[in-house]
Amino acid sequence: MAFVRGTALALVATGLLVSGCSSLPFVGKKSEKVATVEDRLGIGVNAYLWRATLDTLSFMPLASADPWGGVVNYDWYTNPQTPNERFKATVFILDRRLRADALNVAVTKEVKDASGNWVSAPVAAQTETDLENAILTKARQLNLTNAAR
Repeated sequence: MAFVRGTALALVATGLLVSGCSSLPFVGKKSEKVATVEDRLGIGVNAYLWRATLDTLSFMPLASADPWGGVVNYDWYTNPQTPNERFKATVFILDRRLRADALNVAVTKEVKDASGNWVSAPVAAQTETDLENAILTKARQLNLTNAAR
């Protein structure tokens, strides 16, 4: 009988000691992680910047998109009003946070020369900044819309 009491006391004491160890699975306090939009979508970049990029540049043909690396490549786009020039864009989403420095847009421009061949041309300095600002504005709108739900 004393052996049974001793064993029961040892089991209770061990249970109390182990319950304080939060590093053991299923023991101790639960620490629940709040899932972010990025976690739910399973992408490696800010989901609002990602969606805003696709929405803002939807007029351009999409060449490739890597949601884990955060790179969106667009193929050549020719505006019907200016058929002698075309543009290509690449968007880099660099962070999971919604910040201005988490986004970089690179634009390439080509124009037709006298013989009809496409040749590189300089892009206006403000073009990339304007695209970045448009994407950021759209991302903020998406974030506010989601927060209001």
